[in-house]
Parts: sequence; structure tokens; C-alpha cells
Amino acid sequence: MKWTGRFRNYSAAALRKDLISGCIVGIVAIPLGMAFAIASGVKPEYGLYTTIIAGILISLLGGSRFQIGGPTGAFIPILLAIVLQYGYENLLIAGFLAGIFLVLMGLLRLGTLIKFIPRPVTIGFTAGIAVTIFSGQIGNFLGLTGMKRHEYFHENMKEIALQFHTLNVYSLLTAALCLAALLLTPKFLPRIPGSLVGILVSTLAAAWLFPGKVTTIGSAYGAIPGGLPSLHPLTLSWDNVVPMLQPALIIALLGSIESLLSAVVADGMTGTRHNSNRELIGQGLANMAAPLFGGIPATGAIARTATNIKNGAVSPFSGIIHGVVVLLIVALLAPYASNIPLASMAPILMVVAWNMSERKAFAHMLKTRTGDTLVLLVTFLLTVFTTLTTAVEVGLVLAVVLFVKRMGELLTVDKVLPDLASGKDKVQPHMVTQDHDCPQVSIFTVDGPLFFGASQAFDRVASQIEGGLLRVVLIRMGKVPFMDTTGEANFAALIKRLHQAGITVVVSGLRAQPHKLMEKTGCYGMIGEANFFENTGEALTHALALLNADSCRGCRHFAFRECTGLCGAEPERKPLPELAGTRVRDGQVPV
Repeated sequence: MKWTGRFRNYSAAALRKDLISGCIVGIVAIPLGMAFAIASGVKPEYGLYTTIIAGILISLLGGSRFQIGGPTGAFIPILLAIVLQYGYENLLIAGFLAGIFLVLMGLLRLGTLIKFIPRPVTIGFTAGIAVTIFSGQIGNFLGLTGMKRHEYFHENMKEIALQFHTLNVYSLLTAALCLAALLLTPKFLPRIPGSLVGILVSTLAAAWLFPGKVTTIGSAYGAIPGGLPSLHPLTLSWDNVVPMLQPALIIALLGSIESLLSAVVADGMTGTRHNSNRELIGQGLANMAAPLFGGIPATGAIARTATNIKNGAVSPFSGIIHGVVVLLIVALLAPYASNIPLASMAPILMVVAWNMSERKAFAHMLKTRTGDTLVLLVTFLLTVFTTLTTAVEVGLVLAVVLFVKRMGELLTVDKVLPDLASGKDKVQPHMVTQDHDCPQVSIFTVDGPLFFGASQAFDRVASQIEGGLLRVVLIRMGKVPFMDTTGEANFAALIKRLHQAGITVVVSGLRAQPHKLMEKTGCYGMIGEANFFENTGEALTHALALLNADSCRGCRHFAFRECTGLCGAEPERKPLPELAGTRVRDGQVPV
């Protein structure tokens, strides 16, 4: 049997591989789904329902062949904050609205825009989320009682300090046993999920060695109901929807980033290529469906996607099978999960936080000591101590400001003259000295984009061309790839200033985009079509024809080959100082 599209060349052998990988990922997803739900402030079964509904739909409708969807650690701080501020029912509304946003992003083909989010921002908030998840599990790890959940990191740390006297040694032992299993299983039993081993071993140990001494899922949240998830209608009134628009947008943005990053990881591992816009639509539809059954927001899970691939997945069937496996286990064995100690869930989330922390990339970026380091630290600290919304907004704004500053610094405007000794008469900045500079013609090379971030570039040029015998300014623009309206306005202001001083402006090498813009604004006509040339040689010939011959007589600068005939004398044969007047930065002469 042959299928097309994502199921091209699908066969019975491929189905067997998908069954194996789907079953393994499904078993891995069960403890994670419950743990993520509990950490997000909702009942554990809602995490399982999300794994089932969203997991199946993301694989069925998404744009990646290997993507595994479900609740993830990245959402924990956002979802917990929404639950604490608005309640569980409004969280479902926010998730539904986030699904709509994701579908719209996909339909508007915004999937490719996600790649433009700066890496320091993504690493910063990912590391911040990891710290939030890790710190949020300290209380369960130690078995502290009377703990109140707070939205902010410092408040939760204060709560741990206040309740530290309630430390439960039995919970600590249970958590330590689970953590040991998590760390040792990959070394000795690499084919078996460490989270499953950790939960089984620690749960059995707690039940046999110290029954009733540790808090379990059942004692904290009630028994997990078996059977299929029931329909959970939403109250989508205007009053309920409006307050949830901003949280929904944050969920959608983070979900899109996480899902597309996961899809990129899958592409790298398999040599395939995902469809980013289709992935966003699939993610959106899944997030619209999950709340209708009580599920929380979901996205692509990098660790589970990697597990899916490593276990031989061939097609999206593995993701569908993973959701079906979770459904069957919930329907048949859900009541037994109520006996799992909360202390057993804590190490799982702590390990998840450690793995997602991007610690190596974080440390590497810190060592660079650049503007990106500042963006990284600001985003990280704001994620930990304020909200993810604030962190991402400030991080993006700061990254844009630094980008504009860097681009502005790339623009150089250098005064140049031909290097007659080279034989090719190439213009060079170092040829301009106090004793070697034409009084009537000034040549400037503009290198870099002319945009709002480089608004001061021509101010420095104007300061050098006032007064004296100057008649022509030749501006070489072959290295200006882009000009915005602010750059054009600054350029036009320079032209007007020169014209008012009776100076002719000649331009060479003007590229297509600046050309079109200057025609639209009238700057091209102000300069005059006769003063535009393809190359510097033609432009210079035109400029020299505009010289005042009387002013050339007796001049000893000899800036051009034509000067010998114009001034009626031979130049003195003395070497020019090669680096006189060079600028300190980048070895360029001052403008």
C-alpha cells in the first residue's frame, strides 16, 4: 500500500516502526503530562487530556512528519500565572483563543517570521523558564506543607523559607530515589524511559516502606478519573474573552516559537523539511480542540520529538499512536496514578528544567561580552523576576535598539582621492592629507545602509565642505544597498545645503533601491539627471570640467593626473605620508 505526501512509500514495515516509537513516546508522555499540569496549577488529568487530544491533532494536521505535541515545561510560568490571576476556566478560554491566533498566523504565512526572533532573547527566556520550573518544584521535593503558590519567583522563594520547618524526610527520600532512577536509567537501561522507572520505583518504595507519610496526587488533587475525557463547554462571552486576549497572544507566540524550534530540530535529525505555516495551523486547531475537553495549551515538545525519532518513527502515525496509547492507559489504569507521590513528580520536572536550560549556549554567550550578552541577561532576569511577557517585550526592544546602533555604526563616509602611484587610480582614504587635497573638488565614498539609525553621517561631511574654493562634491554611492525615507531626508538636506553654497553635486554608482526612492521623493530631480554617472571615472571627468581654471593656477596639491596641465607646473617628487590623518577606529581616515 503506497500513500502520498507525508505518507509517501508507507508500508507495513514502516507501521511497525511507528507502533514501537509511538508506544514508547506515549509511555514517556504520561508522567510528563501529569507533572506539567500540576506545575501549571491544574489537575493532573488535564495534562493527560491535552496529551491525547492535542498530541493526535498536531501529528495529524501539522507540518512536521515527526513532531510530538502536548503540554510542555515552557508554558508552566505563563499558565500558572493565568490560573492564579484568572482561574482555570479562563485558562481554557485563553488556550482556545491562542489556537485561533496560531491558525491566523499560519494562514497569514507568518511561520517564517519566527526565525527572526533574536537568539539571545530565546535563550534568555528559555533559561529563565527553566529556573522558574526548577525552583517551583523545591517545595514538593522537600515535602513542604502549607505552601501557597505565587506568581513571582521571589515570593515563592520566600514561601519556601517560611515553610522550610515542615520538611518531610520521607518525601525527600522518595524524591531522591526517583532522581537517582532518572540519572541512572539512561546509563544502564537506555531503551527504557527514565521518568517511568523513576515514578514506578519511588511510588512502590513509598507505598511499601512508609505508607501514608507522603503527599500523593490523590491526596492533593483527588483521584484521577478513568475513561474518556468528557466535553467541557466554554463560556465565550465578551466579558470573558477580552481579558484573555493578551495572555492568549503570549501563549500563541511562545507556542509558535517552541513548535517551530522543535520542528527544526526534527529536520536536523532526519534530513527532512517541515512546513512552518501548516505546522502553525495544526498547532492552532489542536489548541482550539484541547480546551473543549479540559485540556491546557500544547505545543511541539522537543524532547519527546527527539525520542520519537530515535526510536525509529517514520511518519506522523507515530504521534497519533502516542496519543492513542495515552488514551488507553488513562481509560484502563488512571486510578492507579492517584497513588504517585508529588515528591516523585518533582525530580522529573527538575530534570526537564535542567535539560531545557540552554546552559551551554547561555555560558558561551556570556563569554562573548557583546550587546547580545546584555540582551540575554536582561531577558533572563526579567523572565525570572517579572513575567515572560515583560521579558520578551523588553528583550525584543533592546535587541532592536542594539541592532539599529550596530547598523548605524556600519555606515562610513570617507573623503577619498585617487592613488596615482597604484597605476589604477583607485580612490583611497589615506591619500587625503593636509598638503594633498583638491580645494575645488571633494570626493566622498558612502559605505553602508542609509537609514534612520545613521542620521548623523552627513553632518560630519557638511562640516568639511563649507567655505573655501569648493565647487563640486562627488558622492560615490555604489556601496549603499538600501536607503529609507529618513536616510533620504538627511541626504536631501545635504544636497540643499550644498546647492545653497553654490556647490554642484555629482553622484556615481547609485543602486536600484536608493534610485527608485530618490525619484519618488524628488531628490533625484533636485540633483539633476545630468549629474548621475555609472562609475567614478565618468563622474570625476564631469566634475573636473566644472573647475575654475584660474583657481587651479599655482595650486600645488596635484590631487588628480589632470592637475599638471591645469596648474601649469610639475608636482614635487616626494613620498606622501601613508597613514597621515587616519582615524583610530577600523584604520579609516576621519570624515
